[in-house]
Amino acid sequence: MARESAAATVIEGATGPWEMVIGLEVHAQVVSVSKLFSGAPTVFGAEPNTQVSLIDAGFPGMLPVINEVCIAQAVRTGLGLQAQINLHSVFDRKNYFYADLPQGYQISQYLQPIVGMGSMIIDLADGTSRTVGITRLHLEQDAGKSLHDQHPSLSYIDLNRAGIALMEIVSEPDMRSAEEAGAYVKKLRTILRYLGTCDGNMEEGSMRADVNVSVRRPGEPYGTRCEIKNVNSVRYVMQAIEVEARRQIDILEAGGKIAQETRLFDPGRGETRSMRSKEEAHDYRYFPDPDLLPLILDPAFVEALKADLPELPDAKKARFVADYGLSPYDAGVLVADRASADFYEAVAKGRDARLAANWVTGDFFASLNSQGWTIETSPITADHLRELIDLITDGTLSGRLAKEVFEVMVETHQAPGQIVEERGLRQVTDTGAIEAAITAVMGANADKVAQYRSGKDKLFGFFVGQVMKQTEGKANPAAVNELLLTMLKG
Repeated sequence: MARESAAATVIEGATGPWEMVIGLEVHAQVVSVSKLFSGAPTVFGAEPNTQVSLIDAGFPGMLPVINEVCIAQAVRTGLGLQAQINLHSVFDRKNYFYADLPQGYQISQYLQPIVGMGSMIIDLADGTSRTVGITRLHLEQDAGKSLHDQHPSLSYIDLNRAGIALMEIVSEPDMRSAEEAGAYVKKLRTILRYLGTCDGNMEEGSMRADVNVSVRRPGEPYGTRCEIKNVNSVRYVMQAIEVEARRQIDILEAGGKIAQETRLFDPGRGETRSMRSKEEAHDYRYFPDPDLLPLILDPAFVEALKADLPELPDAKKARFVADYGLSPYDAGVLVADRASADFYEAVAKGRDARLAANWVTGDFFASLNSQGWTIETSPITADHLRELIDLITDGTLSGRLAKEVFEVMVETHQAPGQIVEERGLRQVTDTGAIEAAITAVMGANADKVAQYRSGKDKLFGFFVGQVMKQTEGKANPAAVNELLLTMLKG
């Protein structure tokens, strides 16, 4: 059963409010060195038709053999989605013709998939959460690729992807806005990456979504849905939903009807276009693949995979809030990527956890974006950031000086301690030196001292700024404030 979102996004049309109903079918390429039913490799970017076995090419008499690694990856994913693992599942033949489908059918699963009902929690920008139901996860083999831009009158076929293992993860129609759909894809990609079952690289085609959209008046039954095929980025998923919902509303408000069909999203034109009428299951003439016996899983096999699961994002987020005192928002940002979460824990161990979170999610993440680094390639290591936080904690650096040191770290890749020593950026905590700076500032601004003493308290900020300037920004701010208050009183 579909679960209604707590607060649906209402679209105002010319004739009143409308509500979107959204479900997603995400195709996730299984992380495996070989294909679902053959030993052919799966390396991305290989020369066309160099990763094709006789099985993938559909040669007569070639029998498929199930890849156990792909089965294990599907089960791990199902467990990560809190879904039912079906110990008995069946591979079917889904019959249709494409030039890049050499067998004339796709080996897939239909009525008896390997993974059944599950659920996933998504977090939204306003701080609320939604539960989206998972209908099923089934395994299937990918088709090849038709290339229409290599020759003026011919199409080329690349079968490197033919037979690659895909997990098709089908959601319930529980989402009610483009934002929810975007959050769902992001969260699903995060879970898959934590599990190591799909790399989630949408730009390489290893994760893509078919988006099902319909509209209805709030509270009415579901409308006729259209499927937008092969959307390959989170941004495009959200744009396609907005565009398609508006198209359907315009048709209905003009007195028309929605045709159930498969459509294509054109981001350049900001529109969806019809591809073909939407097929029903009977159009594919599903039947059990006669070359493959039903797949029977040993319960011990499933339990061993379950015992080996990593800590997943929701559990890690709850632990970061409980153990490190982080806000749910900061914890959510850090656990959105497993490498980020691991990096943060390496920095925060034994230190002020919230200060560490501020530096990781603030200046450090900003440096990754500006420099085009990843956590793995960043020259600013967890050891460097730990050392910087220690220099703040022991009073060697003020917050302002620490930012200056960090800028030098980005530029030179040096350790913070080395930068402090070489550039003389150590914070001034000697009260005698600070008092001398205050005396000099007061002497140069006797008129403002008199105004302050006559009641113009707002001038205090001026004196703080002048003392920091006098000390080249190195004076301890707390000491400056305390000594200024005393000395300005006279």
